[in-house]
This record gives sequence, structure tokens and C-alpha cells, in this order.
Amino acid sequence: MGEERDDADRDKPTTSLSPSAEFPPLSAQDVEALRRFGEQWQVEAPVRALPVDPELPPSGPSAAHIRRPNERFRPDQPGELTATPAAEWPDTRLGRLTVRVRRVLLGPPLTTKAVLRERLRKLVALPVLSSDLLSSVAYGPEALLTVLVLAGSAALGLSLPMAAVLVVLMLAVGASYRQTVRAYPHGAGSYLVASDSIGPRAGVTAAVGLILDYVLTVAVSVSAGIAAITSAMPALAPLTVPLSLLIVAVLLTGNLRGIRAAGNIFAAPTYLFLGAIGATIVVGLAQAGARGFTVVQPPHVPPTEALGVLLVARAFASGATSMTGIEAVSNAVPALRPTEWRNARTVLTWMVSFLVLLFAGLILLIYLNGLVPRPGETMLSQLAHHTFPHGPWYVIIQATTALILLLAANTAYNGLPRLLFYMARDAYVPRRFLQMGDRLALTNGLVALSVAAAVILIVSRGRTQALIPLYAVGVFLAFTLSQIGMVNHWRRHRKPGWRRSAAINTVGATLSAIVLVSAAVTKFIAGAWVVVIAVPALVFLCIRIRRHYDRVRQALSLRPDEGEKELTQELVPQQVRHLLVVPVARFDEASLRALAYVVSLGKPSLAIHVSPEDQEADRLRDEWTAWGDHIRLETVVSPHREILEPLTQYIAQLHDRSPDVTLTVVIPEVFADTLWQKILHAPIEKRLRKALRRIPGVVVTSMPIHLRKA
Repeated sequence: MGEERDDADRDKPTTSLSPSAEFPPLSAQDVEALRRFGEQWQVEAPVRALPVDPELPPSGPSAAHIRRPNERFRPDQPGELTATPAAEWPDTRLGRLTVRVRRVLLGPPLTTKAVLRERLRKLVALPVLSSDLLSSVAYGPEALLTVLVLAGSAALGLSLPMAAVLVVLMLAVGASYRQTVRAYPHGAGSYLVASDSIGPRAGVTAAVGLILDYVLTVAVSVSAGIAAITSAMPALAPLTVPLSLLIVAVLLTGNLRGIRAAGNIFAAPTYLFLGAIGATIVVGLAQAGARGFTVVQPPHVPPTEALGVLLVARAFASGATSMTGIEAVSNAVPALRPTEWRNARTVLTWMVSFLVLLFAGLILLIYLNGLVPRPGETMLSQLAHHTFPHGPWYVIIQATTALILLLAANTAYNGLPRLLFYMARDAYVPRRFLQMGDRLALTNGLVALSVAAAVILIVSRGRTQALIPLYAVGVFLAFTLSQIGMVNHWRRHRKPGWRRSAAINTVGATLSAIVLVSAAVTKFIAGAWVVVIAVPALVFLCIRIRRHYDRVRQALSLRPDEGEKELTQELVPQQVRHLLVVPVARFDEASLRALAYVVSLGKPSLAIHVSPEDQEADRLRDEWTAWGDHIRLETVVSPHREILEPLTQYIAQLHDRSPDVTLTVVIPEVFADTLWQKILHAPIEKRLRKALRRIPGVVVTSMPIHLRKA
């Protein structure tokens, strides 16, 4: 990513998600440094002569015995074993129960090779990636009209020209993202485009905008879906928040089953919604045509605000929420079947076409029928009542609307974990977002999204209108940076037709910037200030995370600076000097096992005893003499009966006295089988281990002592 990428970053695979992304290959320079270090190693024969065969040969007389299902490892070639499902099965009762529950909820684990089979065909990718975009027509037109009606019912006539401008914006941004998909076929969308063509910080800013958008997508979609349900069944209104959290839990479980399974589960509601809204528009236009497209006068609504530029800009920004989700395809290109970019462009074209038809059709019908926003019932519910006053169609439309709104969040569940994956690969978010779960899902990203959305739903009490002001700023920030990045991309590469492409992206960037500024300014007091503050704060946090990982990478680099002779010596075994240290509280089997272990290693050893009083220290020294005084014992008397800190400080001073000596502290630790047994033992070992890990040059290990079963 720009000037901040190092050699290892450039070697990272960029074509698709991979479980190996957490362990990128070494650069050529690192491999050369590794070779130099290896040439300095001197390993004696006894070290390579092992007392146990690491290839785990079969225990029976036949080699075929190891391939039985109950065997845990299968030999594939010399030096390589493959873990069978039995090797992944926990030994503890609680662990086995946890695995069984996970299997019931999520299904059996998938092998890494199955990642190719998990890709989506176009007919499944369309509902998976477009549910957010298409469902937004259920609240986008209403959001626009809710602001316009503040100037009175006479101002509703502006909805048609404003809708026309929004359609132009949809087409411009859609065309821009078609070019983004072709130019950047590896996914990551706005993040990768802005990073590559503007700079790393612009990329992080675009990514933060998308992160906020994805979280709000889940919150808004779920709250709007619950609103559609409570419009038809008002008795459920007091249960808005619990029902919202239940839906988030269902979405999380469905997506943890894997992208293909989630697509199969959530595909049907999207197509049902398209059919229901399409039928409403066709029938509604036919009814309007039968009366000569005469406009029904809306009921009189007195103005509460003056019609001015700020109100129109606020209404335009609210209506632009219908475009959220249009970037989802560019983030998920690797999730489609080959040829990925071509299929992604096709899906994007379908999405934008449906969006324009549904949005324009609904705005036109609402205008022709003279409908106005009113509390307690959504405008889509009013339109369905007006279009289908009799029969089951109203219930069908409300049911499909509720379903698509509830499942529209699935777009965010597909997009955010992937975005976090790419950001984690570039070290801007924690590395744990690179990890894949049993079903090849990016589990940590899914869980993080669910938790964040649940918090927002609780704070907002599930009210859609409270969330809409937060919605447009983040996504149009990403849109704007992405389109500016594409303009720079075409100017830099100057491929045939680049001027036309740059012009399309310039239009998209300009219109997106207008919406961004309008949303940030006009909705600032209504709640957009939260996003305006959150974006730079999160960008700052991402940069700090990157700096930390850069420090870690530099500290662990195989190519130290010229002056770091000490580090080079630590990487050569014959240059490492040892001192084994055993804290001894009392003479018992645990202490004797730890002492026997350290003496067997044949390295210098020291025992330390911290005593609360002189008499106890004298008694242990007498016992030490009776044992045979096989290794040096040092006692420390602690007059105030503090054990942990004096022991830690003593070991720290040993290190300060000889920083070139590696101190290995072996801690005897009693291992209890159950939770109630663990409560009976003081956690001094864990506290000591935690304290010693702060000291450089100190290795902490434990000697577990397992209790004999009665």
C-alpha cells in the first residue's frame, strides 16, 4: 500500500481470501538472511536423534491400521501428516459438548480446499450482494419525503425532480463501480482503490466509512424490518428491541454456516421482494393510467419549516440512503465464480437496474396517489393498502418487505468481514480478522459486526428514523474517495479510452461529494456529528494499530540493523547462555519434579525461595541440605509477607546483572480438572507468569502436575 508497504507486504497474495494470509511468505531478502543465520548454526547429532518417532507410525502390525477413522493423523509423505477429524475433537467433556452444539448449529467443518466450492454463482450472488441495496427502496423514498413534508404538503411536488437527480447519481456511481471492479478485480473495493491511487490514509478513511456503513446497514435494516412488522401488528411494538436482537442472532448463525449456505438461505426473500414490489408498481401504474394519470391531491399538511436550500439538501441526502450497498459487489469480487470480475460487473448491472426501476416507480406512485408520511405506518404499507385494498396482496407485500429488510443486513455480513480481512492483512486492524472458522467464514468479523449492530439497536431503541441521519455520511465518504481514486488510476495508467472512463468517475466523485457534504452539514445536529467524529477517531486508531504491527515486524525482522550484534548472537544456538530458575515454595512432589527436569537439561540451575520469616527460611534450608543440596538455593525473606513482587524483582535484577544470559523460569503448577477444584487453588502461578513476561530475556514455562484420580 503506497509508500508504507514493505517487501513482505508486496509478497502477500491478493487474489482471494486465504487461511494462509495470517502467515505470509518471506521475502527474498528475508530468505537470504535466514540462510546466513543457518550457516552459523552448529547442531550436534544427539539433538537430531529423537527418542520418539515424530511421524507417529501405526501401533498395529499393519500400516493400514493408521487409516482407520479413529486414528488422529494420516501420513501423506515423509515429514508431513494430515490431521483427521479425530485430531480436532477435544478431550474434555465440555469441549466435546461445545463442538457438538457448534456442529448442530453450523454444520460439519469444511476443508480448506472447499473454499473454491463456496463461491457464488450469479443468480445467488445477486440476492446475497443486493439485498441491502434493493431493500433500501423500502425506506429511502420515505426518508426523502419525511424531510420534504416539513415544508408542507405543497413541497412534495419536488420529490419527482429530486428523484430524477438521484437516479442520475445511481447510474453514475453504478457505472463508476463497474470500472472499479474491472480495474481492481481482487476485491476490497473503495479501500484498495483509495489506498492504491490516493494514499494509505485515504484508503483507511474510505474503509472506516464503509465499516460504519456496514454496521449501520445491519441496524437500519433490522429496525426497518421490525417497523414493517409492527405496522401490520402494532401489538408487537413494545418488543422492538428484543425482536431486533433475535434477528441479529439469526443472521449471525446463518452466516457462520458459510457464504454459500447463507446465500441459499437468504436468496428467496430477495426475489420475492422484487416480485412483490414490481407487481405493486405495475398494478399501481395501471390504476393511475386508468384515471389518466391524474394526480391525487395529498392531504393538507401545515409547514413546520421554511422551504430552503438546507431543507432540500437534507431531503436529498436522506433519499440518497437508497444507494447504500451499491459498493458491496466491488468488495466481494473474489466470492464469485470465475471469471470473477466479469460476473461481478453483470451482477452490479442487474442491481443498479433494479434499484433505478424500483426507486423511480415507488416515488412516482406515491406522488400520483397523494400519499404523505404519517406516524405508525410506513409509506410502503400505505401504498400497498392503496394499491391492493382487498385480498391477500397487502399481507404478502408487507411480509416480503419485512423479510428483505431483515435479511438486507446479510450484505453487510458478506462485506464487512472481507473488508476487515484486507485491512488486517495490511495491519490496520487486529490480525485475528484474518482467521477463518470451521465453515470457511471470517468468524471474528461476523461476531464483531453483530456485537456493534446490537449495541446500536439497543442505544437507538430500534427506531429507524433515529439511525437514518447517521447513515449517508460514511458510505458517501467511501464513494467519493473511491471515485477520486479511480480518476487518478486512469490518469496514471492512460489505457485506451481512459478519458471517457475518467469522465465517468469524475461525475460520480462530484455527485458523491455533494451528497457527502449535504449529509454532514444538514444532518449534523440530528446525529451525523457522531459519524463526523467517529471517522477521524477510527482512522487514528487504525494508524496506531499499523504502527504497533510495524514495530513488531521490525523487532522480529530477520534483517536486523548493522549495529544489532546482540540480536544476531541470540539467533545462533551455541551463543545462547542459560540459567534455569525454579521458584520453590515448599518441598513436595511438584517442586521435586521441576528440579529434576531442570537438572536433566544439563544447564546451570538456581532455586529461589521467598519466605515470610527467618524461621521458615532456615527450615527450608535444612530440608534442602537433607535433600542433598544438588543445585544452588537462594532464599529471600519478605518481612511484609509479599511473595510475588520480591520474587519478580529478584529475577529482574538477575537479568539486569547479566543481560546476555537467558533466564528460563520453570514454575511448578498443580493442574485441577474441574472449575470448582481450580477455585480451591491460589492462582499464584498465573500471576507470576504474567509478571515475569514483562521482563525481556526471561523465558517462562510451567511444569504441570496432574492430580491422581481417587
